[in-house]
Amino acid sequence: MKRGFYTIMAAQFFSSLADNMLLIAAIKMLLLLEGPEWLTPLLKFFFTISYVVLAAFVGAFADSMPKGRVMFITNLVKIFGCLLIFYAADVHIPGIPAYWMVIFAYAVVGLGAAAYSPAKYGILTELLPPEQLVIANGWIEGLTVLSIVLGILLGGVLIAPEVSSKLLAIDFPFFDTGIDTAPEAAILVIAVAYLVAATFNLYIPDTGARYPSQQRNPMKLVVDFSHCFQVLWKDKLGQISLAVTTLFWGAGATLQFITLKWAESKLKMPLERGSILLGVSAVGITIGAVLAGRFVPLKRAISVTPYGIAMGFAVMAMCVIDWMPAVYLMLMIVGGLAGYFVVPMNALLQHRGHVLLSAGHSIAVQNFNENVSILVMLALYALMIRLNLSIDIIIILFGLFVSSTMFMVMRWNAANHRADPDLDRHIGEAKH
Repeated sequence: MKRGFYTIMAAQFFSSLADNMLLIAAIKMLLLLEGPEWLTPLLKFFFTISYVVLAAFVGAFADSMPKGRVMFITNLVKIFGCLLIFYAADVHIPGIPAYWMVIFAYAVVGLGAAAYSPAKYGILTELLPPEQLVIANGWIEGLTVLSIVLGILLGGVLIAPEVSSKLLAIDFPFFDTGIDTAPEAAILVIAVAYLVAATFNLYIPDTGARYPSQQRNPMKLVVDFSHCFQVLWKDKLGQISLAVTTLFWGAGATLQFITLKWAESKLKMPLERGSILLGVSAVGITIGAVLAGRFVPLKRAISVTPYGIAMGFAVMAMCVIDWMPAVYLMLMIVGGLAGYFVVPMNALLQHRGHVLLSAGHSIAVQNFNENVSILVMLALYALMIRLNLSIDIIIILFGLFVSSTMFMVMRWNAANHRADPDLDRHIGEAKH
């Protein structure tokens, strides 16, 4: 791997670490401000809205300057959103409960993340040859999931009474910090992690890739995005990888909240302990991602789709398991299956996007689809919580949906290969 790849990994690790610590701190802040239970999954919902609303614009933004600079600017936006959550309890708007400020502030963090993502993934296709993309994605996804593990665990640790009491006990003479609650203390630590990520962003090398002058007219950007959207969905390799990654990210975001709710209602675990379970499944994703990078070449990426069906059935085991060793094993298996099938598909999608479009624009299309999926699935989950459906029913519906959808994608892919038996020869071809 080229030297700059490791700087990209470090920047991504600390930015993702902070994102996941902040999710736990934001949930705790909602609880502190007595927000309704159905509002919790809407944190991620509003975080994700920016990916959809700005999809037509962030690709052009990512391609308008060196991607390291883009990542630096967007990390500063995340820091601003982080500080808004810190002050959420102090903001009093007539007629609007304070907990809505947490939702708004987390949406600002999502704004930074939406603009960050096309640069983060797009730079891989600029820096590395196609044959290294699965390996690179294995490392990036593995490291990202490691940051999810540590971020969720550290987020839980920071809000735990044993740690938060020590953080709150820190005082400065002649200066009132205004830090009075556990999530406030956690958020300041998280802001430091964002600053570390921003520092690494400054050292990401300029790959030398330059694109034509980017369109600034909003309507023309929307038209251009629509064209890119159609190009990827009409490509018979792109459409399958896009369908799989779209399903995965929607399911993965929803599964986080399902797991926290399951831990609370079935295993009687509070938030700081339930967050550990998210870390366990994330370890499984890391293992699956690394194994995929080692054993699945780009040309065989589509062969991993059956693992998505298996993942849906594995999730349903949550309904009958309450013995903790079995719980940990089941979550590791679910994570491992997820990591093994999504990394090759992600690499294939990046490659096809780079061949057919450009780095930033193709990732923007990918983000749009994946985050529409997240919005729809989180909204449905919030509705099921509002309707007081039992967690067992929610889990079964979720598992059946994942398995049946992946089965339909496999049938779709088989039909594409019947229509074009030489379809796989396009994998690995250079950009025209």
